Amino acid sequence: MTRQIRLIADDYGLAPGVSDAILDLLQRGRLTGTGCMTGFPEWQQAAAHISPFIGQVPVGLHLTLTDQPALTIGTSLVSEGRLPPLSALAAPFRRRRIETGDIHAELDAQLARFVDALGHTPDFIDGHQHVHFLPAVRTWLKTRFAGSEKPVLRGAPAVSLEVGVTAMKMAVIAALARGFDRSMEAAGFLVMKPLAGIYDWKRPDDFAPTLRAAVSTLREDGVFMCHPGHVDAELVSRDPMQKVREVEYAFLASDTFGAFLAANDAGVRGGLS
Repeated sequence: MTRQIRLIADDYGLAPGVSDAILDLLQRGRLTGTGCMTGFPEWQQAAAHISPFIGQVPVGLHLTLTDQPALTIGTSLVSEGRLPPLSALAAPFRRRRIETGDIHAELDAQLARFVDALGHTPDFIDGHQHVHFLPAVRTWLKTRFAGSEKPVLRGAPAVSLEVGVTAMKMAVIAALARGFDRSMEAAGFLVMKPLAGIYDWKRPDDFAPTLRAAVSTLREDGVFMCHPGHVDAELVSRDPMQKVREVEYAFLASDTFGAFLAANDAGVRGGLS
């Protein structure tokens, strides 16, 4: 029986070069689906390009609460039109300054932009810099989708027993996500877990071995996040993660990756279930 792995690309809509790379990989069958950022000026065009994939692959909402332009204005969340750094939301003593209702208003606006452009609710929801794990976002998910069809959610990573930068990143994310999987499952959500795809982005060559290992070891109800893309002027102005996106795209699109999947009797899962 062929082993299947979920490969979900983050950041569709972040910049045209990122969106183009993800669309190409979806066409090649090298991705399970992608999560969309809806707050940028190019969203309507990006939505038109992803629309033909609706119903063929999972298309989700990549909630964005940090570092990027905001859709809402004049709130405790937004300063000079921009969302705060993650530290302002993750640290309990700092996030007390931000009204939960203001966070919910921004999330409502991002969801509305998704639904208006694509005509349906997201197949799944996750978060840029894992913001869906934050307490205010957990509350939003439970209230916003109460009594309605619920999107699938991305869950927490397993805690690594190793040491190093990657293990530290996994531990930080796991701490942010503490209790998330259990709480959201109790509320009726399906959670993809564990989360894989965490590595040191300052070492782009680590991507391929990280993915190869996941093909062999990741549980089939887990999910591997990735960030493929082409670097363009918009990306350079919006996000520090650049060169590594080209490396991820090149490996995912390569004959080498295709041959590895075939040799290991593995494939990219075509859906969330």
